Amino acid sequence: MLSISAIYTYPIKSLGGISLDNSVVTDRGLEHDRRWMLVDANNRFVSQREFHQMALLGVSIEDTGLRVTHKTTGENVFIPFVPVVNESCEVTVWDDTCSAVYVSDEVDAWFSKVLEISCRLVYMPDDSHRKTDEKYTSDGEITSFSDGYPFLLIGQASLDDLNSRIDEALPMDRFRPNIVFTGGAPYHEDILKSFDINGINFFGVKLCARCVMTTINQNTAEKGKQPLKALAGYRNKNKKILFGQNIVHKGTGAIGVGDTLENITLHNEERFLVNASPA
Repeated sequence: MLSISAIYTYPIKSLGGISLDNSVVTDRGLEHDRRWMLVDANNRFVSQREFHQMALLGVSIEDTGLRVTHKTTGENVFIPFVPVVNESCEVTVWDDTCSAVYVSDEVDAWFSKVLEISCRLVYMPDDSHRKTDEKYTSDGEITSFSDGYPFLLIGQASLDDLNSRIDEALPMDRFRPNIVFTGGAPYHEDILKSFDINGINFFGVKLCARCVMTTINQNTAEKGKQPLKALAGYRNKNKKILFGQNIVHKGTGAIGVGDTLENITLHNEERFLVNASPA
């Protein structure tokens, strides 16, 4: 039996995640997940890939907005759910352009100061619809400011297997999943083609190619060699290092830790890397 062991949301793209006991699934992913994003002067997203110090900004959800706190200095800022400026703009996430609104001049100044870069915070309103990659999805699915899909799924057994191959165990926060499950063999998520949770339909569309963000310690912002060095030895396909599966969905509702994955169908294993062994 496969069951949810952890749920994470990341309200502001590339900042700290929040562990939840339960969450609401919306039309574009978990409630609040990546609905906010920092952009540069060209309205292109900025991330930990270039600015490791973003890892030091933790996020919490309050009654009327978000609280962002610097993990080292304790400096913090409040971000209301309802944008103050609410000025429309076009923003870029990888190759996608979508509509957003600016949030607050005060918030922009705070982020620019603590990150030591010039940036602005934007919010994705409900009427902004960013489609997922039609190369892998074809039914009008949408996502927020995520890299490309509304959910990332990882099995706890996969992380346990990875950690058995390296000297110092890494936490799940290196991989920024939305749903973690227990049960099944390592990398069982690779072949999950479809499943239901509380009547919501989920569909596996492609394995997730991993980047340098996985090497950044989320508590110190220090960069290392793992896990990419280890994963390159046994999770490498077409020059991409793969860990976790991207998921789209149909339906809305609530999910929680302990919920089971039902009505499971599987992909052909040949497409993926299940039970891969070290090179």
